[in-house]
Amino acid sequence: MRTTEHIDGFGNLCQRLVVPQGSMQIRVEAVVETDERVSIDHDAPADLISQLPEDVLQYLLPSRYCPSDKVWERARNVAADLPPGYAQVEAIRHWINENIEYRYGTSDASTDALETLAKGVGVCRDFSHIGISLCRSLQIPARMVVGYLHTLEPMDLHAWFEAFLGGRWYTFDATQSDARGGRVVLGYGRDAADVAFITNYGPLETTQMRVWVNEVASDRLAGPDQASS
Repeated sequence: MRTTEHIDGFGNLCQRLVVPQGSMQIRVEAVVETDERVSIDHDAPADLISQLPEDVLQYLLPSRYCPSDKVWERARNVAADLPPGYAQVEAIRHWINENIEYRYGTSDASTDALETLAKGVGVCRDFSHIGISLCRSLQIPARMVVGYLHTLEPMDLHAWFEAFLGGRWYTFDATQSDARGGRVVLGYGRDAADVAFITNYGPLETTQMRVWVNEVASDRLAGPDQASS
């Protein structure tokens, strides 16, 4: 089965293939070096829109699951009185963590941030959509990230969001009281529509998915010379 690779508009490495009729199995194994802790800078300011990089501007716009143009009142109540920047995004993350209940089976592929806010329940992708929407309504670029989180139980694809502050991206995870490191990033996008694990253009049924994320010894990440020194 021939596979080709390309980079999409969000900088993600994508693989494209034609699946033959019948059953198939995909197995992927990787050793990934990732940060033990997420970066935090409570003084990181909001950037002037005129100074944002061109590729960041798209993360200010409303998108399918993040109607940021409709949540200004909520964003104002949560964070508008705080200094523009990290403090606002952290207040948004904290508000979601405290006010939205995490519960499986309460959302589906059509649920957007407005519906999650109305119901008050959701899962990690819904938490991220709310965070992204509220940030964008305050003119802070925000994007969705999907991947795997070490020690997450049960292990599954996880979603969080990043905000662009002080010239760089910062990680925020509204499902946790304190965001942990050990994140294996699979993709970035405006919302869940951009970061599906598989996008199929014909009938496809996933019958089983199993994921392991284990910590490995640091010498497995080193080159031969480093490992023997």
